[in-house]
Amino acid sequence: MVRKRCLKIAGISFVVLLFLLGLALLILAQKPKPTEIKYGMSFNTMYANELGLDWKETYDAILDDLQVRHLRLATHWPMIEPRNDVYNFEEIDYQLERANEVGADVVLAIGRRLPRWPECHVPAWAEGLSQEEEQAEVLEMLKVVVLRYKDNPAIKYWQIENEPYLEVFAKEHCGDFDEEFLKKEITAVRSWDDSRPILVTDSGNLGTWSGAYKNGDAFGTSVYVYFWNPELGQFRTILPAWFYRIKDNLVRLRYGDKETMLIELSAEPWLLEPVSDVPIETQFTRMDIDKFKDILAYAKRTRYEKQYLWGAEWWYWLKTKDQPEFWEYGQTLFKEP
Repeated sequence: MVRKRCLKIAGISFVVLLFLLGLALLILAQKPKPTEIKYGMSFNTMYANELGLDWKETYDAILDDLQVRHLRLATHWPMIEPRNDVYNFEEIDYQLERANEVGADVVLAIGRRLPRWPECHVPAWAEGLSQEEEQAEVLEMLKVVVLRYKDNPAIKYWQIENEPYLEVFAKEHCGDFDEEFLKKEITAVRSWDDSRPILVTDSGNLGTWSGAYKNGDAFGTSVYVYFWNPELGQFRTILPAWFYRIKDNLVRLRYGDKETMLIELSAEPWLLEPVSDVPIETQFTRMDIDKFKDILAYAKRTRYEKQYLWGAEWWYWLKTKDQPEFWEYGQTLFKEP
């Protein structure tokens, strides 16, 4: 009799616990729907070059034809300091000048780990340096970049590194993550320019968000919906969109209210080889227009007001191959209301 009563109490307690857990998740999943999603776009000079495109022509088309007005640009270290203490700002100067011309705002990503494979971009002259020597060079490079552009009105955020806490990805190129050095970078950039928020990003699928959210003034997450690898082939994320809303609310509860955004929304095929080496038919099995629309619908349910797409260089490359569908659909997203 006593045993039955204990089992009954345990069963009731379990049901109550499940109910409370479900209620907590329901509350945490609440997030206001934005009245309008502000779509932006990442642009990467090195990726445009990899595709065999004229980077300037591609960038101009993104501004003038797509009419993108929210940009994320990257100052890859090998591009801006090809030789020690010899800087090349041709590309970024042009991109920021044009952004100002059309009234676009910019997230400027700076550091060693920046968007696009192999994640950590190190110039040839710095490859043999010790970690301490390399970090000193990174800080010097950051100082030169920030002091050059801190008066540029197009720049609205400094993004320090890219998904620095994502150690499992590209570790062979990035080595072990040094959180103390990331904090040193953030402190240094604030000392050179305290007029702009510092954005730190983390993976939406794999990151905890804790460190990135805590250390930045603003936070950005990536959202990848479709993946591919040799063992599993094509698969779609199992994470529901409300998972992002819950994570967002949890870090807010712990670290306070900050601006958050979707900084990297993938809209290109997941490939292990260079795009130009893969038949377009194969590319479309990994990312076609229906998948793109599904991704946009998924991202809309995360309820981020700012969403930066990823893949305009690929769209433009397709357009040069008489495959303009992505480009033409993109034109419908960036028109100002």
